Amino acid sequence: MPAVVGATPEQPPGKHDAEVERLFGAGGPLGPAVGEYRPRRSQTEMAKAVADAIANQTTLIAEAGTGTGKTFAYLVPALLWGGKTIVSTGTKNLQDQLFLRDIPTVRAALQAPVSVALLKGRSNYVCHYHLERTLQNGRMTSRDDVGHLREISRFLKMTSSGDKAELARVPENALIWNLVTSTRDNCMGAECQYYQDCFVMKARKEAQQADVVVVNHHLFFADVALKDSGIAELLPSANTVIFDEAHQLPDTATLFFGDTFSTSQVLELCRDVLAEGLSNARDGADWGKVVTVVEKAARDLRLTFPQDIVRLSLPQIAPSSDFFPALQTLKDELDGMLAVLETQAARAETLEQCRQRGLELAQKLSDWKFDPKARVEKGAEAVFWVEAYASSLQLHKTPLSIAPIFNGQREGVPRSWIFTSATLAVKNDFTHFSEQMGLEGEPSKTWPSPFNYEQQGILYVPQGLPDPNSMGYTDAVLDHALPIIEAAGGKTFLLCTTLRAVKRAAERLRDEFEKRGLPYPLFVQGDKGRTELLDQFRKAGNGVLIGSQSFWEGVDVRGDALSLVIIDKLPFAPPDDPVLAARIEVMEKQGKNGFMHHTLPEAIINLKQGAGRLIRDEGDRGVLMLCDPRVISKPYGKRIWQSLPSFKRTREQAEVIEFFTNKNSDQ
Repeated sequence: MPAVVGATPEQPPGKHDAEVERLFGAGGPLGPAVGEYRPRRSQTEMAKAVADAIANQTTLIAEAGTGTGKTFAYLVPALLWGGKTIVSTGTKNLQDQLFLRDIPTVRAALQAPVSVALLKGRSNYVCHYHLERTLQNGRMTSRDDVGHLREISRFLKMTSSGDKAELARVPENALIWNLVTSTRDNCMGAECQYYQDCFVMKARKEAQQADVVVVNHHLFFADVALKDSGIAELLPSANTVIFDEAHQLPDTATLFFGDTFSTSQVLELCRDVLAEGLSNARDGADWGKVVTVVEKAARDLRLTFPQDIVRLSLPQIAPSSDFFPALQTLKDELDGMLAVLETQAARAETLEQCRQRGLELAQKLSDWKFDPKARVEKGAEAVFWVEAYASSLQLHKTPLSIAPIFNGQREGVPRSWIFTSATLAVKNDFTHFSEQMGLEGEPSKTWPSPFNYEQQGILYVPQGLPDPNSMGYTDAVLDHALPIIEAAGGKTFLLCTTLRAVKRAAERLRDEFEKRGLPYPLFVQGDKGRTELLDQFRKAGNGVLIGSQSFWEGVDVRGDALSLVIIDKLPFAPPDDPVLAARIEVMEKQGKNGFMHHTLPEAIINLKQGAGRLIRDEGDRGVLMLCDPRVISKPYGKRIWQSLPSFKRTREQAEVIEFFTNKNSDQ
């Protein structure tokens, strides 16, 4: 059954419609609280639909164009009528923004007496036990670590939450965090001497008692899969679950409903077995020897693939490959270490923990059964594949569809489920998202952006570009882009589909800017953290930022600092992706066209995200430069540009340069 688009005309008014009209209206309470608030019809209508779904404990799929104000459209009904509500967002940054800014604003405006809690994964909270151990062991690898450790130690005495996001002086990706936070594997639980003061437990307790709990998708699905993050206890009592940035759900859920075994997990276990064995049972075994054979087997397994980065499904690995015997060796050596732990585990709680971790890893390895000739495992509808990195190898078992698993989570207690994002539909058709999540037949609706895209922007597809797979394609894109970047006065995002293109574009633009004496500061993904790059780009006012996937979404630059978004290629998933290849194979067996049914809708939703960076405000004006000739030359091209905002369209460079000339003279 196709997804429903829009509401039927005879639909009766909702229970809370009049109240929603008052709250979002010109004289309502949101205006004074927000400052520059103006009523928007699409926001009010979406809020009514959310209120109805909450009142009737039903599901709603809500696409809201940029500028609709979807956050308030779901928060107002949730805070007033949602009962116990879980709000899940795409990233930890958005989670913090909701908790620290958006929810307090709405709560104050409505004078709603609701309590709110923030819940993150355990790796976000300082662990008293592991911090103390690290301070005692002094296993620091760099001078930075020593300084960071001092900061964290000081932070522990002052913080009430233990959330590392509050300690800006220690970078989020600093290696020291791994040593001072806990994992599910190495948490001591109720046995821990610091259990009463534990920040993870404290956060979970607050979440239990709060009316509104803010989480992120990773945490939500990690918990559903692992029963570890406290949501398992939260879900039964929740009346309303809201997923913001819901377009990310299929990928996130796939990640957690699958199973991954990594050689780095084995090496971490060996490190802990050695430390705990020597501390608690030195006379029980030759611990050095016990772990060395397992470490060697794990490293040898990684070395069966000579390249640095590999993604292969099992049928792509030659039956004669060293991989298969090396895998068996690792299984045997791991069993050997477990046999030793079995005899010594009673001597210390930490040794028993190591044994449990080892058993879990051994179980994952033995679950990794397969028929090397079949890409997809029969019955379980999973694909087995291998991913190699510079120093580790991962074995994945990934479900081909998450719909049945997710539907299992939604069964049981009646509650409302709201899925919202700016990008869920392909030309007002929600079939792709609905089928991925198992939501076929559920009500879905698009509320258009209030922006006047025809007046505010141009979609420009240059003429004369070569085939996107040809050699030197990135340089051809830059040849066409340079005059436009110059006309815009910098103020550009160049969004690439590969890191290789990011690197090439950075080299070339650095040279060109120098040669032509162009004063545009260049910001390149990877040079600094994303937040820092964006802050510097905004401050510069005439910068050029080059980025790949992480800059296509969740990035908000309002005003004149961003006037040109260049997209190098349509963001099709790489055809050699093992999971995608297996999904398409299954679709084609069902008589569907894998490209039209999966690959294209996926690329369009990604492209809509990238395009959404350009116009963020009613006063923004700019150009979206889409550099892929397939938008014009391929029959599916029409479906692509019809899914994008309704910009004025052109293929003439002169028209774009004139747009910027007029724009700059208006200022």
